Amino acid sequence: MTSLVAYDDSDSEAETEPAGSVNTGGQMTDISRVARPLGLGFVPGAVDVTKEGAQLTDLVPCADLRERRLPLVQLWKSDPGSCPSQRLQWPWKEPEVTFPISEPPRPSLWISRAPADHVPLAAACLKQVKPSLCSPKSSFPIQHKSETTCRNVGSFQRKRGEDCVVPYTPKRLRQLQALSAETGEGTNLEPQGPPEKCTPAPLCVAPTVSEVIQPHLNSQYRETKVPRKVLFHLRGHRGPVNSIQWCPVFSKSHMLLSTSMDKTFKVWNAVDSGCCLQTYSLHSEAVRAARWSPCGRRVLSGGFDFALHLTDLETGTQLFSGRSDFRITTLKFHPKEHSIFLCGGFSPEIKAWDIRTGKVVRGYKATIQQTLDILFLQEGSEFLSSTDASTRDSADRTIIAWDFRSSAKISNQIFHERYTCPSLALHPKEPVFLAQTNGNYLALFSAVWPYRMSRRRRYEGHKVEGYAVGCECSPCGDLLVTGSADGRVLMFSFRTASRACTLQGHTQACLGTTYHPVLPSVLGTCSWGGDIKIWH
Repeated sequence: MTSLVAYDDSDSEAETEPAGSVNTGGQMTDISRVARPLGLGFVPGAVDVTKEGAQLTDLVPCADLRERRLPLVQLWKSDPGSCPSQRLQWPWKEPEVTFPISEPPRPSLWISRAPADHVPLAAACLKQVKPSLCSPKSSFPIQHKSETTCRNVGSFQRKRGEDCVVPYTPKRLRQLQALSAETGEGTNLEPQGPPEKCTPAPLCVAPTVSEVIQPHLNSQYRETKVPRKVLFHLRGHRGPVNSIQWCPVFSKSHMLLSTSMDKTFKVWNAVDSGCCLQTYSLHSEAVRAARWSPCGRRVLSGGFDFALHLTDLETGTQLFSGRSDFRITTLKFHPKEHSIFLCGGFSPEIKAWDIRTGKVVRGYKATIQQTLDILFLQEGSEFLSSTDASTRDSADRTIIAWDFRSSAKISNQIFHERYTCPSLALHPKEPVFLAQTNGNYLALFSAVWPYRMSRRRRYEGHKVEGYAVGCECSPCGDLLVTGSADGRVLMFSFRTASRACTLQGHTQACLGTTYHPVLPSVLGTCSWGGDIKIWH
């Protein structure tokens, strides 16, 4: 007990002791039967209230006080307004105490007795703090100042829970911010996009076909060759680039769509000039998924802000805007009915939206937590969903086959290993599909029921490590390409599963890879570092 109160007081001049008796322990007593530390005065006119609310006015001898006095720990809990030391200024939430109406409320010693150069920790977290609250001149304020001070402190304490909440920042972004602070950069981390609630400018698309693409439009057979050099290095995103996609219309396939965690998606001329044609800042959170419409004139985007937007690139107007009840991670248009698309994300349900009505027309429920990717089969009559459901021994329901019309499950026993599959890809020639697994390999499956996995072919040598690393087949079907968590780009032979080429593409994880639909040897890759490379 002695160690709790034996602190070094650096004041040279002794303070005036208030009226009362002093015991042998170095404590004084007053009429309230409560032991107070020596040197801490009390405000004249203040009253003490017991637990029953009765005021004590009789005097008690010092011997009784030694027997009945509360320990210091109990005193701290029973009377939070009294602090055993001026240096122990703990930010606690003071309980509401009802004082008699006839008497003025007692000012808190935590505020009135603080040193002149001391700012309490809780007050430092507040956004608006007046210096007069911590001034020593207000040790004995008059009644109207005391009421104002207590009212302000109560409002500050109510707002403390909101003002002190700091949003979580991922570790990678904190490292980038620290690096930019050391180099003197990063003053404007957000990309400069269109103003809020402003229609984006129309995308100036040349009416003629690109001169590079024109000679290859009429060719029947396009042999894919391994790229060797970088044609363009596109820099413009201020966050990780989640995915990239070439325009599906061959005459407009010089345009490349990229989605990023910096709340924007961009359209690039990635064949002729390598410049950014337009930046769209329609979302308030990260844009996780964006897809070209089959006509090549619109872009459907969804993000972590629960919002869905269909943007017309030629006019810059919003043709459709919806709001989902979960964060969106994947979007896919129906291959036949272009007005319907599937939407999945942080929800156990996949929803089918109709752009014409702006409503959900169908739902596909499964006992899962998150949908990672969606892939249509059999010209849209069936589709696959990749989920994050896995158990200790197997990954039951990791890949689920659905009937698009009836919303019924066709099979949920497709992949039996204990890895999740962040992305799926369909082969352009053979009735098979690929699944990127967190086991650091590509698995090959049959695209018809019962969707058996091939035990003979397995494409491995890259790293996934929890990233949403994408995979894709070349237009001719002879090569497979995948990214890697260490920044490499790997290409495999589809027939032999041997490695055809390895490119040292990026310094950070390579998330997306896509072959050009017309040009035989043009490959696009994107990375967690925010850059995009076009290989030839």
